[in-house]
Amino acid sequence: MDYNLLRALHIISMIAWMAGIMYLPRLFAYHADAVPGGEMDKLFQTMELKLYRIIMGPAMVATWVFGLALIYVNATVIRGGWEYLHQPWMITKLAGIVFLTGWHHFLGAARKKYVAGTNTRTARFWKMTNELPFIAAIIMVIAVTTEFGS
Repeated sequence: MDYNLLRALHIISMIAWMAGIMYLPRLFAYHADAVPGGEMDKLFQTMELKLYRIIMGPAMVATWVFGLALIYVNATVIRGGWEYLHQPWMITKLAGIVFLTGWHHFLGAARKKYVAGTNTRTARFWKMTNELPFIAAIIMVIAVTTEFGS
């Protein structure tokens, strides 16, 4: 596969994943004020489920698949070895990926709490934490584009 196409697919899937990972907490913020069992509660549950399963899940998997393919191509064709994985910029990116994947699953668990009627998080919590993935993405993009520390 063409390397630039692989990079493009990775970026596109990451954009879709980030859109979902940033929108779901916003839905949770609105959902926190809905009456449990009410019409809005059920509407938010439907929206959250579809966002999580139809957009976020496949986008996360695609991001991982294309990202791992990029790592492989970089190590075997472009850079001629796996040493670059130990560079500070790559460690920063990998740490960001671990954070985003963990956050994704944290949001999935929170969605299940809304469904069960056991949510304890406030709208304020979701609004305050909504920007964490974006901050991680900024750090990751700067790390990769500047390749600092190499």
